[in-house]
Amino acid sequence: MNTYYLLVSRILLSQLFLIAGIGKISGYAATQGYMQAFGVPGMLLPLVILLEVGGGLALLVGWQTRWISWALAIFSVVAAAIFHHNFSQQMDMINFMKDFAIAGGLMALAVHGPGAWSFDRRPA
Repeated sequence: MNTYYLLVSRILLSQLFLIAGIGKISGYAATQGYMQAFGVPGMLLPLVILLEVGGGLALLVGWQTRWISWALAIFSVVAAAIFHHNFSQQMDMINFMKDFAIAGGLMALAVHGPGAWSFDRRPA
């Protein structure tokens, strides 16, 4: 039964990063401006997109799951600290907590692994 939960966890977490990464591609200039407004160099946007789309796909299929889970967890915490630190704004506080909750789910996935239905667990 655990393998079903791990698969569903991977699907739910991966879709968030895939949709966010694809949205950054379609709104490239606006995303770059948003990043720069917070002091983050816009030239880092391709790396962010690569991490979100590539990491989301890797998570979805269960490839290098433990490694990518840690990378996305760290990314989520860093993003929360940079972009959602104005706790006088309720949406910032909610997004900050959401990013930390996502990091928690990713850390649990990193610890427990991808489950049986994954590239990481395919027979050799």
